[in-house]
Amino acid sequence: MSGHNKWSTIKHKKGRADAARGQIFSRLVKEITVAAREGGGDPEMNARLRTAIDAAKSHNMPAQNIDRAIKRGTGEIAGVSYEEIKYEAYGPGGVAILVEVLTDNRNRAAAEIRHLLSKHNSHLGTPNSVAYIFKAVGEIRVDGSDSDEDALLEMALDAGADDVEAEGDGSFLITTSVGSLYSIRDALESAGIPIESAERTMSPETTVIPDGRQADLALRLLEALEENEDVQAVHTNLQMPD
Repeated sequence: MSGHNKWSTIKHKKGRADAARGQIFSRLVKEITVAAREGGGDPEMNARLRTAIDAAKSHNMPAQNIDRAIKRGTGEIAGVSYEEIKYEAYGPGGVAILVEVLTDNRNRAAAEIRHLLSKHNSHLGTPNSVAYIFKAVGEIRVDGSDSDEDALLEMALDAGADDVEAEGDGSFLITTSVGSLYSIRDALESAGIPIESAERTMSPETTVIPDGRQADLALRLLEALEENEDVQAVHTNLQMPD
């Protein structure tokens, strides 16, 4: 068990503070819509949709909003058509950045991503110049403040988790394979462990630790990308220096 100053942890804590903003609902609606379009409207048969619905519920999205988003995706009601795009880039300090976009205007999204990168002394990479660094994993955050660390570690690993990391605020990040995400989450819930989030994400195989100034500049870029209305997720191999 270890604790790391990772962008994923910084992003999660920032997301808590931003949860009241309408942007989070917009992102969730887009994800539910596209997930339903790609895999159908039954969350039991569509893991991506189930993940999106769970995320929406964790942010207290009203059930009718979720239902409307699903119906837009399946075509039962009219709605905007979103296109999925991934941008690969290099930021300050040589950090690798993978940006997932859902947009109804490809040209606008491309122009805005390029502008943000240029503004922060960064640039787009060629196809697969960055993507190969990342692999799809499941991440489960749990509130372990009332749990014994060793018992939580043993429970998660017995359920099939790959790793457990302390995040320094009483919560723990459990890493799993994508296929084991829900079985492990269900096992933890059955044991009475409070689940903060369970999601599919992209994890870097290697990390980069820039010097203090470059790390700060990289963090500003990542936050600027996160705030863009077309951006769904930002993944990076940034490791903040202690």
